[in-house]
Amino acid sequence: MNEFTFYNPVKLIFGKDQLSELKNELPQYGKKVLLVYGGGSIKKSGLYDKVVAELKEMDAEVFELAGVEPNPRVTTARKGIEICKKENIDVLLAVGGGSVIDCTKLIAAGAKYDGDAWDLVTKKAFAKEALPFGTVLTLAATGSEMNAGSVITNWETNEKYGWGSPATFPKFSILDPQNTFTVPKNHTIYGMVDMMSHVFEQYFNNADNTPVQDRMCEGVLNTVIETAPKLIDDLENYELRETILYAGNIALNGMLQMGYRGDWATHNIEHAVSAVYDIPHAGGLAILFPNWMKHNLDVNPARFKQMAVNVFGVDPEGKSDKEAALEGIEKLREFWSSIGAPSSLADYDIDDSKLDSIADKAMSNGEFGNFTKLNRDDVLSILKASL
Repeated sequence: MNEFTFYNPVKLIFGKDQLSELKNELPQYGKKVLLVYGGGSIKKSGLYDKVVAELKEMDAEVFELAGVEPNPRVTTARKGIEICKKENIDVLLAVGGGSVIDCTKLIAAGAKYDGDAWDLVTKKAFAKEALPFGTVLTLAATGSEMNAGSVITNWETNEKYGWGSPATFPKFSILDPQNTFTVPKNHTIYGMVDMMSHVFEQYFNNADNTPVQDRMCEGVLNTVIETAPKLIDDLENYELRETILYAGNIALNGMLQMGYRGDWATHNIEHAVSAVYDIPHAGGLAILFPNWMKHNLDVNPARFKQMAVNVFGVDPEGKSDKEAALEGIEKLREFWSSIGAPSSLADYDIDDSKLDSIADKAMSNGEFGNFTKLNRDDVLSILKASL
């Protein structure tokens, strides 16, 4: 494996009825709170009222930013930054899924930056500091509750990029599986595809001697594959929700990527797709990832075979590495289709009319990918295979 330094300062508070821990965590950072949330699902579920009651109990002065989009916009973050600067906000609280948390990260950093927040996303400037923030997670998917990364869309320019800084780790995150009971089936499916994709991005790397990391990745994948069909038929099952909530956290809190750099090319392509078409991020990943795998199979057939055997139970007897690997990729596609994930861009009414524009956006920073580098022709090939 490669040399590495691991750093994760997030205090993780996991389990049933842990919302009361808010009054022990939030007051450490001040009384003026910006509450950030999405389209109103937390009000329908009753979680909003519970959070507000906790905030009142600690005599917090609460300001709100509602309406964070599923692909969070820089325009929304700018509104939050304006509130923070105008009202001298002390601390932020993100209540929602990864999109709400991602937006909160940009607000927190932008509140400490004199320029435009988009500079931080495009890496024209680096977020050296940020307001403190905590999270109350409502969706198992992105792992944003325990990492420093964020993905933001600029809809005016049709750009979508990932960014981050050591300053944008949450101070604490509260994960109660009960708060995911009301997540509808389609978003539950998207969440599980997302976390599996995060594991795949890390699993495909070029480091040697990573048996511990490999087994950890395979274990998370196997657990999601085993749990997913049960959960989509029993959405309020605490044990199943608990398992998936923890899996999503482990998938992208940094633990699985110690000792190597993951690939992340598929995420880059999907960001370009959803910057143009605004489709669900995990839906795009479900479509693209098997085609990325097929496109890059010859880079390291043995690696793909290992996935096929250890994750999808492919019998390698009498098969070449490539044959076993292809069978594993097909089993991945079959699994995602079996739980209701999309399999082609046509599922979102996307045709080939804007593939060149998508490829250009994916290539905005040049060739990309750490398992193997992709050029524009590679991107177009993967996109065409995904139609």
